[in-house]
Amino acid sequence: MTPEQRQEIIRLLEKGEELSPEWARILFPPEKREYELVYHGKEREEDILANTLAVPLQRIVRLIYIDPPFATKQEFRGNQDQKAYQDKIAGAKFLEFLRKRLVFLRELLSEDGSIYVHLDWKKVHYVKVLLDEVFGETKFRNDLIWKYFGPTSTEKNFPRKHDILLFYTKSDNYNFNEEATLIEYDDKAVRRYDKMDKEGKRYKFYYDNDGTVRKAYMKEGKPTEIFEIPFVQGTAEERIGYPTQKPEALLDRIIKASSNPGDLVMDCFAGSGTTLAVAEKLGRRWIGVDCGKLAIYTIQKRLLNISESKDLENPKKKYGKQCKPFTLYNAGLYDFSKLKELSWDSWRFFALQLFQCRDEPHTVGGIKLDGYLKGSSVLVFNHMKENGVRIDEDTIESLHEALGTRIGSRLFIIAPALTFDFQQDYITLDGVRYYALRIPYSIINELHQREFTCLKQPSDEMAVNDTVEAVGFDFIRTPELKFECGSKKGKGDSLDTAFIKIKTFKSEAVVRE
Repeated sequence: MTPEQRQEIIRLLEKGEELSPEWARILFPPEKREYELVYHGKEREEDILANTLAVPLQRIVRLIYIDPPFATKQEFRGNQDQKAYQDKIAGAKFLEFLRKRLVFLRELLSEDGSIYVHLDWKKVHYVKVLLDEVFGETKFRNDLIWKYFGPTSTEKNFPRKHDILLFYTKSDNYNFNEEATLIEYDDKAVRRYDKMDKEGKRYKFYYDNDGTVRKAYMKEGKPTEIFEIPFVQGTAEERIGYPTQKPEALLDRIIKASSNPGDLVMDCFAGSGTTLAVAEKLGRRWIGVDCGKLAIYTIQKRLLNISESKDLENPKKKYGKQCKPFTLYNAGLYDFSKLKELSWDSWRFFALQLFQCRDEPHTVGGIKLDGYLKGSSVLVFNHMKENGVRIDEDTIESLHEALGTRIGSRLFIIAPALTFDFQQDYITLDGVRYYALRIPYSIINELHQREFTCLKQPSDEMAVNDTVEAVGFDFIRTPELKFECGSKKGKGDSLDTAFIKIKTFKSEAVVRE
């Protein structure tokens, strides 16, 4: 409803007047679904998609598996007490957090693609209704059970020893490989097939409903939607020290069932990288996404050392192959939080946290500096105070005159990208490197394009680093570059001249335009 319609309804109700039949279509539009989950803060799908920057992705993802936070209100840490991720969003906020991502994922999924959403008993029933809304109730295929073992409290309750995977598809024409659902029969089942043909295949005779004797061959295994797979215990060879790590055997079954070699598999809560590692071993292409620093480091290490991990078909053997080349893209998710209205102190704080600097003001050579990064000093350029002033090589030389070698081997300078007049990452003077840390153009662009009426100002480190509520990003792509290089012979006593001639340089940084 429009604001005017809401006000009119309020006016009519306050006066005690009856609503005319015309209001029925407005209040209960016929295009609405038969049912939906209603909660505070729920946005229209059209607004979710419209308020998102476009990126150069196409619908070619055949399989999506996600293992999102479970709304446990806990903080998870890895080995050596390293922070992995916070699972602090709960209630309606959690549902909308997940629903937004499901809307995006539906847009990326191929028409014959599948999605598996991994949850536990606490939120799976709410999310089932959300998935019905996003994908359609008729696209729900099954809820799979991952049954595991281990100690559990059974006081006044049954054991909680399983997770649930909700299996949906984009359309009715979806890819599925039945063989991947089969598990080995036990000895008792095998004995029921008491005959064997010349090729060694077991079979039995049975009576059909009409009394006809028929012959049935035994499949390689029996189909099941219950996966009895152990947790990755702390002492297991597969364990890599990341909390909530899922076993490779679980992803092996899912990836085999809903994709083929060469297909693209995606996991946007990649965590320990199990989906990516299994997809790699099964000859699939993959995309993994995560906002946690520990997750990114863990995944890189896992893929680079994949040859030493276990083989999927024979766990007693090593995989023995190197990972195919892959690229790490920094999507630069930041909480914009109405930056253009921030005070200098708030902007300075944001800039330091954006690059994970230590906020510790100090002075060197009469120059006030703001903190430290990797043991070196950091200067946040005050573009508000120095309105219109650029940072060029003369600026760096002026800084160097004051700082000299007292600053150590390097200084980091943080400023909006458009403030820098030089393109290189750093300028070296007398052995001191002055690094340019550029706040991406897409942030500056976004700040001038939209009003952030519902976002909070960052008040502490968690508010900036908690990227789950981010509304934009800087999608970094390798620029298109064509050049030629060579040398020209000098005439007479003149030296030869080397040259590099740039013919084409096209940047494809993504902004709303």
